[in-house]
Amino acid sequence: MTGKTFTILNETDSSNNYASNLILSGNAIHGDAVFAKHQTKGKGQRGKLWNDESGKNIALSVMLEMAGIQSDKQFGLIATVALSVFDIIKKYTSDEAKIKWPNDIYWRDRKAVGILIENKFSGQFWQWAIAGMGVNVNQTQFDDALKAKAVSLKQITGKEFDCIELAKEMHGRLLERFDQLKNSNSEEILKEYNYNLYKKEEEVQIIYKNEKYKTVVRQADESGNLWMDNAPQPYFTFGEIEWVL
Repeated sequence: MTGKTFTILNETDSSNNYASNLILSGNAIHGDAVFAKHQTKGKGQRGKLWNDESGKNIALSVMLEMAGIQSDKQFGLIATVALSVFDIIKKYTSDEAKIKWPNDIYWRDRKAVGILIENKFSGQFWQWAIAGMGVNVNQTQFDDALKAKAVSLKQITGKEFDCIELAKEMHGRLLERFDQLKNSNSEEILKEYNYNLYKKEEEVQIIYKNEKYKTVVRQADESGNLWMDNAPQPYFTFGEIEWVL
């Protein structure tokens, strides 16, 4: 972690936006991190907003220089980031923490972590990735729409956490996992990802093209496709299905 900047902001629209501006202005160094105590417009997957209670959660964005990594390895990065956060969540909770495809962290059937990775290319060359992590830490009250779906570390453990110190631990773990990816250990990363996959080998209900199906989760492949049995097609790509939990 020597030489890696960990910037702490009281408030910003989005830690990913702040990191993106650092990259665009040429002021980013691989491994630099941005932590926001509060985001006014935190971003989630597919344009959704990430709502947080000021000072009670983690909004962390880490800038990763991707030179030398092929652009078709994007799911390898997704799995790497998911595993790095999963490692820390599992450390403080239990074996009931799992990685929900493609990159959320669930405890039992409730979401503890959302991850958003934004990539920057120059032509076909992958230059940067911003790994954004939103972690429910000390928040115990959620909007009505999220009450049954969200969970925080405090709710799981009954303990209060230091958000900044926990974010620094996640930052360090991500850089370790990233080195693993760069050292061509993508197969091991995928194996670990699938070992900890949410609902693996279990029957789940999904919605595909407005129809409900009962399917069995098998595994994700190196391209990020999720393979399922008893489904209308052998595998699905990001955004094709909705889980019924």
